[in-house]
Amino acid sequence: MGTPHNEAARGDFARTVLMPGDPLRAKFIAETFLENPRLVNNVRGIQGWTGTYKGVPVSTMASGMGIPSMGIYAHELFHFYGVENIIRVGTTGALNEELKLRDLVIAQGACTDSNFVHHLGLPGAFAPIADFRLLETAVAVARERGIEPPVGNILSSDVFYYKTGGGLEWASMGVLAIDMETAGLYATAAEAGKRALTVCTVTDNLVTKEELPPAERQSSLCQMIEIALETALRMASR
Repeated sequence: MGTPHNEAARGDFARTVLMPGDPLRAKFIAETFLENPRLVNNVRGIQGWTGTYKGVPVSTMASGMGIPSMGIYAHELFHFYGVENIIRVGTTGALNEELKLRDLVIAQGACTDSNFVHHLGLPGAFAPIADFRLLETAVAVARERGIEPPVGNILSSDVFYYKTGGGLEWASMGVLAIDMETAGLYATAAEAGKRALTVCTVTDNLVTKEELPPAERQSSLCQMIEIALETALRMASR
């Protein structure tokens, strides 16, 4: 029996789930990188797939856009489906001009303007951070491929169309980039006692106003997905 947002049966998801925001990107990951992928969830079009990568079970499922949506799907995967690791694979907007289009960014922590964590009833401000084992594994995989990824803080915002600022104020505090999901994912993983990591590809720069054309995005996204899959593979043996 599933959940209100997931029709998969218990055992349908692997221990590690790659989570893009876009359901079609989840489908792309499954059909391009996984052996024998099967669709295990399609409630509201939020596709979830499970297959194997180099013989190891791996799943991919969309999170939708924003912290509330991520919070729903991550909570259900962690609490009802026995998922241990969620790796967000998404796009991000750079907040400084040193980050170039196609660069990978790995989120060590996530600032936020969201009030999502308030529901946990904590007597202060929770600092959402990545799981260190996932983080160090992903960095090692990237370095073996000749990539030195920027690792640090990102901003997870509830706002896409800013009336003022556009998130650039956070750059003065060393925040690298902006997305809309990571802080919610990290907080949800912490509450569940599970592990989470975000690996993102820079597709636009809010300082230089550069944008990666849609036709040029796929190769960079594939690099990010491969690093996440190799991280999942190594976590399976630990």
